[in-house]
Amino acid sequence: MKRLKKGDVVARISYNKDVLFEITRIIKLNNNKKIMILKGITERIEADSPEEDLEIVDKRIVEEKILTLEEKIQCHIKEYINKPKDYFLLAKDKLLFLKGEKRSIRKIYTGKILHLDGDRRYSEKSAKYYRNLGLNAIVKNIPENKQPQVVRMLLDRYEPDILVITGHDGMIKKGTGFNDIYNYRNSRHFIKTVNEARIWSRSHKDLAIFAGACQSFYEAIIGAGANFASSPR
Repeated sequence: MKRLKKGDVVARISYNKDVLFEITRIIKLNNNKKIMILKGITERIEADSPEEDLEIVDKRIVEEKILTLEEKIQCHIKEYINKPKDYFLLAKDKLLFLKGEKRSIRKIYTGKILHLDGDRRYSEKSAKYYRNLGLNAIVKNIPENKQPQVVRMLLDRYEPDILVITGHDGMIKKGTGFNDIYNYRNSRHFIKTVNEARIWSRSHKDLAIFAGACQSFYEAIIGAGANFASSPR
């Protein structure tokens, strides 16, 4: 088997290679075995796996998967901007450039968005899509475990109407322990961040909160005060 290294894109054999992951960290055990810490390429999930259960994915397959996802997102963007003029509360004309096409649309006032994301790649993509949609958004790449510590400072600075809290998550023991917060890799950080945001909003302004990732403890995130939370499906 080819030796795996940080940065390789792999799939888990025991899961029928259903999700593409990037190896972000390698933990060496005392018995010369290795545990690979993984982050999803096209899905917001974090996992770990023994080295022997991983297989490197051909670059062409990776590129095809990413291209398929990109095309799907661009399709949604086009559907959004091509809504009938009376679909939104509209204001002055604006020009939007998307994939080389110049089209006249109306400016849509949607409120200010503050988006905290634990993954640099996803942060950059989110910022790009917000721009394509003409949305007023500030995107910050903040690791999941740091988000609770900085969210109130950022809320004070930007005073958004919408807060988005995302990153990677996953269950440690899949299929069991659904109500155990410690069975989730990052849900407790999302919950703390939502709690901090709700403390801020009580003394400042109303705030709509979207939070969580694939396999997050979404019931607890909603219970903490999020309006919307990512569910396992």
